[in-house]
Amino acid sequence: MEETIKVERLTKKYGKLIALNELSLSVKRGRIFGLLGSNGAGKTTAIECMLGTRQADGGTVSILGCNPRKDRHRLFEKIGVQLQECAYQPEIRVFELCEETASLYKAPDDWQNLCSRFKLDKKIKHAVKSLSVGERQRLFIVLALISNPQVVFLDELTTGLDVKARRDVWKILSELKENNNFFDFSFYG
Repeated sequence: MEETIKVERLTKKYGKLIALNELSLSVKRGRIFGLLGSNGAGKTTAIECMLGTRQADGGTVSILGCNPRKDRHRLFEKIGVQLQECAYQPEIRVFELCEETASLYKAPDDWQNLCSRFKLDKKIKHAVKSLSVGERQRLFIVLALISNPQVVFLDELTTGLDVKARRDVWKILSELKENNNFFDFSFYG
C-alpha cells in the first residue's frame, strides 16, 4: 500500500527545549491517522514541520511524494490544512472567506455544499467574528476541504465543539472519505 505521509527522524529544538526528538511515522493511503499527546507535547510543531511552514532542525518529510519545503506549490493543490489557531480579518463574511479560498485552487469543491454539510449554511452572510467558537472551528474545517484535497491535516480538530458537534464532524469526515478514494486525513490532538 502506497505511503501518503512519511516522516523520518524529524527534530525541532527551541533553544535547549527539544520539541520533537527524531519523530518517525508512516501513513499509508486510505488511513486515518491521529497523533495524540498532552498540551505542549509537540503535536502542532510536528504538523508545522511536516507541512514545511516551520523549519525543522533535522529529518525528512514526504507528503504524496513531495518534499513540503521544496515542492510547496505542487503540494498546495493536493492538501488541506486546518491549523489550531487561524487568524482572519474579523469583519470578513463567511461567504467572502470561502469564495476567496476557493479562488486559490484550480478545481475547488463546492464551498456552499460544504457549509451546508457542516451546518453553516445559515451563517454564510455573517462576519467570522460573530460565529461561536464551534462554528468557527467548523468553518476552518470547511476551508481545509475547499481545495478538494487528497490529504487533510486537522490540528485540534474538536476544540470548541460540544459532544454532538464532535460526533457530527467525525461522521461528515468519514462520509467524505468513503465517497472519495483519494481523501486521507490526519488529526493532531
